[in-house]
Amino acid sequence: MKETSGRRRFLKSAAALGAAIPAGAAAQSKPAPNVDHDKQRAQHMRAAAAQPRPYMFLSQTEVAFLDAAVSHLIPKDELGPGAKEAGVTYFIDQQLFGGYGSMAKKYTQGPWPEGTPQQGYQSPLTPAAVYRAGIRDTNEYCKKTHGKTFDALSRAQQEEVLKGLDGGKIELEQVRSQFFFNMLLANTVEGFFADPVYGGNRDKAGWKLVGFPGVAAVYTPFIEKHNVPYRAQPVSIADITQKIAQVDEHGHAIHVMLDDDQAGV
Repeated sequence: MKETSGRRRFLKSAAALGAAIPAGAAAQSKPAPNVDHDKQRAQHMRAAAAQPRPYMFLSQTEVAFLDAAVSHLIPKDELGPGAKEAGVTYFIDQQLFGGYGSMAKKYTQGPWPEGTPQQGYQSPLTPAAVYRAGIRDTNEYCKKTHGKTFDALSRAQQEEVLKGLDGGKIELEQVRSQFFFNMLLANTVEGFFADPVYGGNRDKAGWKLVGFPGVAAVYTPFIEKHNVPYRAQPVSIADITQKIAQVDEHGHAIHVMLDDDQAGV
């Protein structure tokens, strides 16, 4: 699980999703950015991101574990911020505190056979319980093996522990290590690319990385423009509700287009 190659393997497939324009969207864009407006918006967003946000489910020990773990799954590098910097731990906290964590909308009765990936969720534990048990048991393993909790280990030791969880070589007391790792990996990817309104993808780091414009605008002026990159400042749901982004008379986002230098090309 090499950090650089691993991130690129996972982002290779994500880039295809990020580059896609939503089918059936109607379309509008704004060709020339207003520099003063853009600066004010960026300052507002940075100030909002800097505000401390209370964790609703995770303990400080669990936050420390996840910050360390997600920084391996999607590390920061020359391409930009990683999962830790993008607030993925906070995203996971909010999901575990809500309906996802308690499986509020899923069938929760047994039996619970091993099953296959195609058969969906197969566990008597809710996602909230999986995280609580998985983090606790992994920390216990780390203390027995290395004398420290996961977050206090060296980067190389943390990498080996994650490989052990991924490969099922580490046995946890209450939950299968691969089951816990796969859930953590999936939620990390979700938090890195979900709309920032859900707590992750801070400063739209994931969207900027793959060139995803965010909330759908209308794209009719671009229908006849084939093989032309659509480069726009990404717009989130929060940008719309907080009136940071401009919208048309129908409430569709008005995308501010970027030139090649602004897009990092």
